[in-house]
Amino acid sequence: MLIKFTKMHGLGNDFMVVDTISQHAHLRPEQVRKLADRHFGIGFDQLLLVEPPGRPDVDFRYRIFNADGTEVEQCGNGARCFARYVIDNKLTPKTTMRVETNTGIIELTVTPDGRVLVDMGLPRLQPMDIPFVAEQMTAEYSLELNGEELIVSAVSIGNPHCVLLTDDIKTAPVESLGPLLECHERFPEKVNVGFMEIIHRRFVHLRVFERGVGETMACGTGACAAVVAGQLRGLLDSKVEVKLPGGNLQIEWLGEGHSVMMEGPATKVFEGQVRV
Repeated sequence: MLIKFTKMHGLGNDFMVVDTISQHAHLRPEQVRKLADRHFGIGFDQLLLVEPPGRPDVDFRYRIFNADGTEVEQCGNGARCFARYVIDNKLTPKTTMRVETNTGIIELTVTPDGRVLVDMGLPRLQPMDIPFVAEQMTAEYSLELNGEELIVSAVSIGNPHCVLLTDDIKTAPVESLGPLLECHERFPEKVNVGFMEIIHRRFVHLRVFERGVGETMACGTGACAAVVAGQLRGLLDSKVEVKLPGGNLQIEWLGEGHSVMMEGPATKVFEGQVRV
């Protein structure tokens, strides 16, 4: 099977994008893992599939597979790349489109300067919707890990996130705590783990250990979750610039009952073909 693909990235969070509208492509988890290998494959954090819509009120369906071959619900940086891909490849004449994901509908708008604005939808805050094991929703939760108590926030932006505050983003224990929290028993579907240093109410630094991937250069849903968590704790304003290792995103959340809005770039790296 020969597959045409495009390599893209959003602030260094990189993707293999495959159009399954104009070609037939079905990849098993072990094939995804081989393609994701940065030494023997193409190398990427996630595989993005562009599919025809499954319902009449949307333009496309969007599926995401992590580097370990598992399918996940949402990816913010991937959503921006998805929007640029379908426009650049003339799959739609629209600059604003509705896209179906595994957890609902998102709206994508490509601006005249090529940046992408994404309506990520309402954040899910109730523990059962994240999912997270807790008796009731609160801005902060106490989490026990190896006999120590951690204070975290839990938010879903279509996928589950655990957010911790850190005094210094450079020395944050991403590599040691990330994999332990990813598989913590109170997150039954595992979790993405964000480490946030607040510089001031409108600017934060963030590193994210992504479920099924490891630490990435940027995480769009992680940036959204961090801003929501910071606002719930009363530490951030409604508009926040989030600095990630790969670059900056603009996030806006007006509070409960409102969608989280994310704006940032999306870049094509190269096109190619691979025989699977």
